[in-house]
Amino acid sequence: MTSSPKGSPEVSLKVGAVIITMGNRPEELRALLESVAKQEGDPIEVVVVGNGSPVPDVPEGVRTVELPENLGIPGGRNAGIEAFGPAGSDVDILLFLDDDGLLARTDTAELCRQAFAADDRLGIISFRIADPDTGVTQRRHVPRLRASDPMRSSRVTTFLGGANAVRTRVFAEVGLLPDEFFYAHEETDLAWRALDAGWMIEYRSDMVLHHPTTAPSRHAVYHRMVARNRVWLARRNLPVPLIPVYLGVWLLLTLVRRPSRPALKAWFGGFKEGWTTPCGPRRPMRWRTVWRLTRLGRPPVI
Repeated sequence: MTSSPKGSPEVSLKVGAVIITMGNRPEELRALLESVAKQEGDPIEVVVVGNGSPVPDVPEGVRTVELPENLGIPGGRNAGIEAFGPAGSDVDILLFLDDDGLLARTDTAELCRQAFAADDRLGIISFRIADPDTGVTQRRHVPRLRASDPMRSSRVTTFLGGANAVRTRVFAEVGLLPDEFFYAHEETDLAWRALDAGWMIEYRSDMVLHHPTTAPSRHAVYHRMVARNRVWLARRNLPVPLIPVYLGVWLLLTLVRRPSRPALKAWFGGFKEGWTTPCGPRRPMRWRTVWRLTRLGRPPVI
């Protein structure tokens, strides 16, 4: 709840939710929608986006948008944002949830309202993702370098795309997700722009999305797009001196991980593509943002 002038009623922040689907997980989608409907506080308006596919049957009151083609993850989420008005302006907060996830608690939306109301500069909250059977949070799902303790909440420099909440004023100020990325690193692109504009990002271990343990490499385009979008991310957002440092570090890390020959070939193909294709508008972050990222524990060279 937000504070109000003395004698006036408190105002509840309005929450919406965007879920994109390929239409191939109808049972999981319905379970997720039920978990959203059970959230405490004011009802959450939900938009389900069929990303190049029909939307399965959804409960009454859930809005749907069916795109004629698959626009990728950022493109699909952007369509969901715009369904709430320009930059999502019809609501104060938007939840973004994977269609095979499930909100583990009934107070997550209310915790979001409280967090955003308490801190005017908080722009994005990253939820903790946990396996529904084991309760384990994968290391890659903790958006910081010191990821050994997933139960520790902290300020961070990026967030998880399928389990988060964003204040819609962030979109109005810095723009939407980068459509051209299609898959991979679109969250970091938005996070860097938000941080450069003075917003903060928080990882909250008490806001949990249950999601089965998976490997990102299950996607056929993973290695190519991870490499291509890493180059685009640097070209769009980093001061010129940091671009070769950042990409050089990631090249070394990729080689150290010793991917298979086909994966490495796809990675280098994507790396080349990142340099030879348009990456969208370039808006390099300020050096004070570089220092801010460094103080938060993740300088933009890794």
